Amino acid sequence: MTAPNRNTLWARAVVDELVGAGVDAACVCPGSRSTPLTVALAERDDVRVFSHLDERSAAFFALGRGKRTGKPTPVVSTSGTATANFHPAVMEASQARVPLLVLTADRPPELRDSGANQTVDQTKLYGDAVRQFRELPEPEADDRKLRSLRTSIARAVGETTGANPGPVHLNVPFEKPLEPVEVPGDVPEGFADEHQLAAEGRDGPFVDVHHSPAAPDDATLEALAEAVEAADRGLVVAGPDDAHGLAADAAAALADATGFPVFADPLSGVRFGEHVDSRIVGGYDGFLTADVPAPDVVLRFGASPTSKPLRHYLRDGGARQFLVDPAGGWREATFTASDLVVADPTETARALAERVNRSGGEWADRVAALEADYWDVVDGVDRDALLEGDVVAAAVDGAPDPATVMVSNSMPVRDVDRFARPRSAELTVLGNRGASGIDGITSTGLGAGSATDDPLVVVTGDLAHYHDANGLLALDRCDVDATIVVVNNDGGGIFHMLPIEDYDPPFTGQFKTPHGLDFEPLGDVYDFSFARVDALEEFRAAYRESVDSAGTQVIEVRTDAEASHRERERLDAAVERDLND
Repeated sequence: MTAPNRNTLWARAVVDELVGAGVDAACVCPGSRSTPLTVALAERDDVRVFSHLDERSAAFFALGRGKRTGKPTPVVSTSGTATANFHPAVMEASQARVPLLVLTADRPPELRDSGANQTVDQTKLYGDAVRQFRELPEPEADDRKLRSLRTSIARAVGETTGANPGPVHLNVPFEKPLEPVEVPGDVPEGFADEHQLAAEGRDGPFVDVHHSPAAPDDATLEALAEAVEAADRGLVVAGPDDAHGLAADAAAALADATGFPVFADPLSGVRFGEHVDSRIVGGYDGFLTADVPAPDVVLRFGASPTSKPLRHYLRDGGARQFLVDPAGGWREATFTASDLVVADPTETARALAERVNRSGGEWADRVAALEADYWDVVDGVDRDALLEGDVVAAAVDGAPDPATVMVSNSMPVRDVDRFARPRSAELTVLGNRGASGIDGITSTGLGAGSATDDPLVVVTGDLAHYHDANGLLALDRCDVDATIVVVNNDGGGIFHMLPIEDYDPPFTGQFKTPHGLDFEPLGDVYDFSFARVDALEEFRAAYRESVDSAGTQVIEVRTDAEASHRERERLDAAVERDLND
């Protein structure tokens, strides 16, 4: 590898190792200090470079790709405050266990604490939100340093996808000149020939990082099998998925072998797909308000469920609960689970399915009947007003097969949980439930959409749409098409679900915070089609037209948050009444 100066040599080695480790895309934000990395990425035909003007949007875009692909998309920034704008996505990636590699360019170390322009302390900037932090050595045409650099990059990519996947932060200092100008003597003539391994690397990654999914040992499997065989009322709970979550076919095999119903979170990867049958249950968030017998054994996979009624049902039931987690993490905030199984969820489910063979009996039949009755009530109760859950359900039910569906936090993900019934379509439903913020929702969705040819649907709320308006620039710059559904209740409608609703003031001004924004002009700014509807059938028609069309369309559905909440209460009462009769 020849190079005009040490910075170019260094940056090319970094990118060479990224590609060797399987990286095929990167998100780059403009800036001077990161010039060597940006140029090195742009030189490669085997790396797709997504250019973003806003660092926060860029990081969430990379996060979305990580969710969809299971591997990191590096995100690159210049020094200074730009690096801080990555922090929300880093926090989400950490909590949700999403692969993410952050490369922050920096001034030389001697400029710190000197008043030098755009120089801040970027050392361990993201605290313990990253799996690993490393400050790379300053560039130099040195055999050992280059081998160290290549090793660090390979290890960093591997760390993002380990048993506890998540973000890794590499801080990369550069002195001027930053451009690929010739600097005599910077890279000695003949350096590449004399130090071929350091300069050229290996065929493939400099260090192969091998991850071996761990199945539980025989003693653990036997304990699980004994508990399953002895159960009168067993339950499988598939929580929100991550890079090492429960595979849908393994969940189906476990349900077959145990006879246990599977309560499948919409973000689990289990609620939707060709494996779906009566064992895959999606209405629990609604029917658990009725009188439902408690299970005596629960097998839990993934993160804590989105559904609050389900979390409370598990908390109050007194069942023996097995948490299966590959990293040995504790993702159960009620602290009532009894067993922690440190093993790969898919391997555990498959191995257990081979050891047990039983039917679900009356308990499984009871859950199946509750599921069917719940959806009958949902379909049968007349609406006095537009229920936001009906809009969200229509978006999921009408999504193409296959499709990627990104769902915002606040009310949309709760509505998907309660109102989107299991479906045999191959839907990849994603959400940012790690830290559960409303920032970066659109960007995360567009990043996920950029990683697949499947149609993309983003279901979001008005505040999240406003909060990430900068992310809409990626539609054009990153060549992503989407159908974006904006449920606009003019503020924080979710606060109607909290006791603070009864205290006004300050409820309206400080919690619901109506904004009165008109989102239509964003279509002119970012070049997409816009439609506004205020009735369910209007939405269905506009939505069908959008998913069948090229380009991007934003469909805004105007709702009344308070009326929708009252409608939800009427429906809850009907469910409880009818299912208890």
